[in-house]
Amino acid sequence: MDWSHLWLYVSPPILGGVIGYFTNDIAIKMLFRPYRAIYIGGRRLPFTPGLIPRNQERLAKNISDTIMGSLLTPEELQNLARRLLKTERVQAAILWLLQLAIEQVKADKNDKSAKVVAGILRDLLGESLPRLLKVLARQEDFLEVQINQIFDQVLLELQLSEEQATRLADWLLEVVLPPDILRQAIVDFLTDRTIQIVDESFREKTSGTYWVVANLFGLRNTLSRLRTFCLDEKEATNTRLQELIQDLQMRDRLKKILQNLSLQNLPIGTVRQLRKTTRESVRHYLQTSGSDLLQGLTDSVNWENIASLLLNRLSASPVVSSSLEVVSLELALILERYLEKDLEAIVAQVIPILSIDQVIVDRVKSTSPADLEAAIEGIVKNELQAIVTLGGVLGFIVGLFQTGFLFFNNL
Repeated sequence: MDWSHLWLYVSPPILGGVIGYFTNDIAIKMLFRPYRAIYIGGRRLPFTPGLIPRNQERLAKNISDTIMGSLLTPEELQNLARRLLKTERVQAAILWLLQLAIEQVKADKNDKSAKVVAGILRDLLGESLPRLLKVLARQEDFLEVQINQIFDQVLLELQLSEEQATRLADWLLEVVLPPDILRQAIVDFLTDRTIQIVDESFREKTSGTYWVVANLFGLRNTLSRLRTFCLDEKEATNTRLQELIQDLQMRDRLKKILQNLSLQNLPIGTVRQLRKTTRESVRHYLQTSGSDLLQGLTDSVNWENIASLLLNRLSASPVVSSSLEVVSLELALILERYLEKDLEAIVAQVIPILSIDQVIVDRVKSTSPADLEAAIEGIVKNELQAIVTLGGVLGFIVGLFQTGFLFFNNL
């Protein structure tokens, strides 16, 4: 063998390796570059722009179809939702929201929360409750147990104390039955017809000595003179009546009567009938006038002040703070039971709403070719370099085969 021709045997492997290496490298670069089409003389050069920039829209659609068809399937989204919506995570999220709401109420400087709660209370008591009360009051047993309980525990055991009886007796004698009213009552009672009836009754029903007095003198004269005296001598009559009230100790008698006044002293049948009448009266009043009562009460109450006091009390209440965990757990369990039954339907409705496939398409289409190249190279950089290296190795092997073929032909 002529060693002067050694380069004929060495150059094929070297050239094959170099060509294979750089050919693959250029091919990979041509996937992304050039980023834009190049025109010469009004004609676009072939292979410009690169394969991926030229087909970026179709690539975005294929990526979206691949992800939605193989990776983010409805079943996989359901599993993901189950992992995200575990009871512990949901409870923690709800507890955080409740605590945040409490803190927001505490920090509310504009009383917005108070205004909202005031509106709710106003609507509840002034609008919703009257309509509900009118409907419920039509039932025969409406508030039967409650009214009976109030009657038995309050009204039935109600009895005036000595001071209360004294004040009530004074009020009756000074306001309800003063001497002037008693005098007028006597005048109104002693009409000619009443005097005649009293006189005739006295004559007929008396006997013995009283019969003699009744038939000889009668009561007509006496009663007529009493009426005339009350009419003509008003001041003197009032003075006599006042003296009579004091002499008869009417104040003490009334006080004793009022102190002994109690429903327990009435017969059982009367008490039962009174309780029934009380219940029916309350039910009838609520049915006919309950709405007006609640409406008037609503208009007269400062609901914003009440709502503010209520919110301040609730926000500082240890009961509310200790109940947040229990409430959040119950809400989480309710949500879990709901999701167990309807998770598949919810996910089926959420997928079109989220439009994940369109989001992927739009994101890929809006990414510049340079960013897309950098992203892909960041993912498969080692694999792309391996392809380039493999091209060089394959070119070198092909060159070795060519060197072997030349060597055996020259033997």
